[in-house]
Amino acid sequence: MKAESKLIQGEILVVDDQPDNLLLLSTMLTMEGYQVREVISGKLALRVVKATLPDLILLDINMPEMSGYEVCQQLKADSDTKDIPIIFVSASHYALDKVKAFNCGGNDYITKPFQMEEVSVRIKNQLAIRRLQVELTAKNTDLENEIRHRQKIEGELLKLNQQLKILATVDGLTKVANRYYFDEMFEREWRQSNREKSSLSLILCDVDFFKNYNDYFGHQAGDLCLKQVAQAISEVVQRPMDLVARYGGEEFVVLLPQTPAASALQLAEKIRHKVHKLNLYHPLSATSDRVSLSLGVAGIVASSKHSKEQFLAIADQALYQAKQLGRNRVILGSLS
Repeated sequence: MKAESKLIQGEILVVDDQPDNLLLLSTMLTMEGYQVREVISGKLALRVVKATLPDLILLDINMPEMSGYEVCQQLKADSDTKDIPIIFVSASHYALDKVKAFNCGGNDYITKPFQMEEVSVRIKNQLAIRRLQVELTAKNTDLENEIRHRQKIEGELLKLNQQLKILATVDGLTKVANRYYFDEMFEREWRQSNREKSSLSLILCDVDFFKNYNDYFGHQAGDLCLKQVAQAISEVVQRPMDLVARYGGEEFVVLLPQTPAASALQLAEKIRHKVHKLNLYHPLSATSDRVSLSLGVAGIVASSKHSKEQFLAIADQALYQAKQLGRNRVILGSLS
């Protein structure tokens, strides 16, 4: 345990214009062994980072004078600060806000109100990735300076690259793809659909009343629930070209290349039934006594008429409608 504490220690800069949020995060992170600095504005954050580089930044989005998006863009444009991991912390659950956060250089996104266990895991993951990147850079320098040890060093680099790839592309809890990898594959499949004029579909899945489940059974049971849901989705989505990813929190996303909306709708129903058949007791759900999913489906043939962000928003809106209509159902979104 002592060795683990040393591994995860680091300096974290918390940026939020709300003193209560600063106090809460600072107190909890300090208790976990981190050195914490607090600032209440984006402009002040930029000055503080220039003075002393933190290991990681927790960044609020909606702040006066300068938003978190602007702060992130400036940091990522500076060679001295571009590699600092940035985790956005926001009350917004909208997909477009999350997409914007990742597009401007954010490494992760946490929605308020947050669970401290989730914050802790995401911080550890980003710090681990950053440390592997630093170590990988150091190994590359050694390789250039010590040609005679090339084979030994290349073996170490291969191992580090494998570890980095796992950390960078796989969700540590559910073992499906993570949000970063989904964004990368979504961009690739969007371009291919546009080029080949082929169908592309998305399914957004949300575990119904998961917070109630988590609060009632505890975080360990909640984590196990998410693992089982991810496994159930993966068992339904079997084509090698398809992708199942954790979208964030209790949300999952399925990317379906060369798949029309009608087929995606059928697949979404299979996913819903598969999860329901897990028979995970959920006494605090208003829609079922078992864990269930709400799903939003969207299909398109990519073109210049629509952006991939608009396409994602259609699936997100369909998911919202599924929740509004009582949850535990599938809704197909429309481009019109």
